[in-house]
Amino acid sequence: MMATSEPLGAAAAGPQRTEHLSSDPLGVAVIGGGTISRLHLDAYRANPDARLVTVCDIDADRARDTAAQYGAPRWTTSYEEVLADDEVTAISICTRNDTHAVIAAAALDAGKAVLVEKPLGRTSAEAQLVVDAQERSGLVAQVGFVRRFSPNAVVLKEFIEAGDLGALYYATARNLRRAGNPGGWFADKEVSGGGPLVDVGVHFIDIAWWLLGTPEVATVSGFTADRLGDRDHLRHLSRYRSADAGTSASTVEDLAGGLVRFTNGAVLSLEVSYSLHGRDDVGVKVYGDRGGAELEPELRISTEAHDTILEVTPQIDSLTFDMSAFDAEIGAFVAAVRGEGPRLAPVQDGLTVARIIEAIYASAERGCEIEL
Repeated sequence: MMATSEPLGAAAAGPQRTEHLSSDPLGVAVIGGGTISRLHLDAYRANPDARLVTVCDIDADRARDTAAQYGAPRWTTSYEEVLADDEVTAISICTRNDTHAVIAAAALDAGKAVLVEKPLGRTSAEAQLVVDAQERSGLVAQVGFVRRFSPNAVVLKEFIEAGDLGALYYATARNLRRAGNPGGWFADKEVSGGGPLVDVGVHFIDIAWWLLGTPEVATVSGFTADRLGDRDHLRHLSRYRSADAGTSASTVEDLAGGLVRFTNGAVLSLEVSYSLHGRDDVGVKVYGDRGGAELEPELRISTEAHDTILEVTPQIDSLTFDMSAFDAEIGAFVAAVRGEGPRLAPVQDGLTVARIIEAIYASAERGCEIEL
């Protein structure tokens, strides 16, 4: 029998304690003022159980302007100030990858619950620092696996946990971009930790692994390629570019993939790219002995009845990833900190995904399968 997760992906997360028993809105802070932070800020502003206390960014103008825009009474350029603020109970960390682990661990040690954007760390060692801090503190520590909270994923997970697909044994996940290298720090391995495998692969590894029931990893085999760079010469095609794009040459891979085998016999096949001579291509599929499902690009369920193959399309608002997932993610985090809901997407899961990514890179470099 294939392993299954606890309801909606809850996992053991070390000693646990409730941070906020008051009926007053939760005092929150957002550290980092880049693009992703706006999704956190919008979600906090829409949540009646949260109150934005302060905004932090190394750019003083951005910190001040963002605080004014979202009605925060304070702003700062020092995350240490945020950690010392008694009005702050919970923090979203939306900084560059090279600061995720150090800020998250420090926040937990300072008595603050954290929601840290993916990846949890550039390496498994960095991710372990956060897990250790969570286990010391017992506080809520959530990693930004937002795809778990998209309506299509929530619906599919319910079908899986009800046994409608039977025992799952195979999953595929891919996000192939033809021209998606953002440049700047995203393309600097020292800062980012890697290219598409770290930036987008982390989401697709997690969502497929989560749908499989978060089984224990046995072995990993991987590959990478770095032939195209950030393709800064391209014209006539809009794409996301980092604010510091063009400051240095790309030192990350263009393409990565791997095969992850789990101790229960299930297998996950992955491929992701920043740059590839082909069409953009996104897909997540899972297969069981009673049925299968395609999560992306649109939710479809395949099964059989009365000796006939059936294709089922759930009637829901969004069959693909929906940005409302950020509201749901923040809502779940706030509820967990307030002691009103389960702990979803715990940092322990972020550590497992970091270990898979690290093993893919190691396998690609050594040319052999890696045992975890």
